[in-house]
Amino acid sequence: MAKQDQFLDVLLHLMRDLRRSYDRQAQAVGLTLSRARALTTLARNEGATQAELAALLDIEPPTLKRQVDALVADGFVERRPLEGDARKSALFLTERGRDSAIVDFTQRLRRELLADIPAGDLQAAGTVLDRLAQNVSRLDRA
Repeated sequence: MAKQDQFLDVLLHLMRDLRRSYDRQAQAVGLTLSRARALTTLARNEGATQAELAALLDIEPPTLKRQVDALVADGFVERRPLEGDARKSALFLTERGRDSAIVDFTQRLRRELLADIPAGDLQAAGTVLDRLAQNVSRLDRA
């Protein structure tokens, strides 16, 4: 097997394992992976509109709307009218969202996944992953 094939296989396996681990933790607090991602991204960007949050998550606004509706219904997030534009709302974590174990889990997961990896290696890996993302985008446009 060529090294390129091995690299992609390892990367795909890592993504699958990471998603499984994340899903188990997210379900323990009543969230899906998608909702957990939205919640943790909002935790770093409180006051964002749904359109801004969708852009940060790189997903379509209608997809995010369903996730936010569920997060609001479950008491993790609240919408507040945006000053100056009554048609838009800003998103904020509620006490439940702020105390959510998933936010702590995500922060801990990021720390633990990157533990003992030298900064230079992380930078090189980031460069490779950025190039892979560019290549995927180019393939999607072809």
